Amino acid sequence: MKSFLPLAISFLLFSCGPSVYVDYEKQQDFSEFTTYQFYPDIDSGLNELDDKRVIAAIDSVLQLRGFSRTDHNRFYINFYVNESISNSRSTISVGIGGGGGNVGVGVSGGIPIGGRVIDQRLTIDFIDATKDQSLVWQAVVTDELKEKATPQQKEAYYLSMVGKALKNFPPKK
Repeated sequence: MKSFLPLAISFLLFSCGPSVYVDYEKQQDFSEFTTYQFYPDIDSGLNELDDKRVIAAIDSVLQLRGFSRTDHNRFYINFYVNESISNSRSTISVGIGGGGGNVGVGVSGGIPIGGRVIDQRLTIDFIDATKDQSLVWQAVVTDELKEKATPQQKEAYYLSMVGKALKNFPPKK
């Protein structure tokens, strides 16, 4: 029983948070990728302010790693978001029960707390700009954003998502 509590706590910590999936072209030499530019006609599915937040987050992460954003780029970056709105999965449960003898009756229900959330799936594509403009690296991150998030919360949210997406870019040989 003593080992159950740490196991349960670690499960809760690791089961929460964004999911990240990465795929890439194994034959691609990513050491050549030093300069980038965003696709000129990104249709992300986000509003213009959120587009700017995602672009700023990608710029920030890549420039900290030594990449440069130029017009003579080695790869293009495209991103898009699929989203849906749902009720928060956090609830408070209320239960009433009673019984006597061999008979028991119970009623319970969950009351959602925290308001509605936006379930987002952010996809970031890296396209080789020098060859046939083929997709060479892709990351997909899923997470939840509060529906009524402030601009500061959105900025931190997108920076976190992009940071997790680009954590292992460029891939190691």
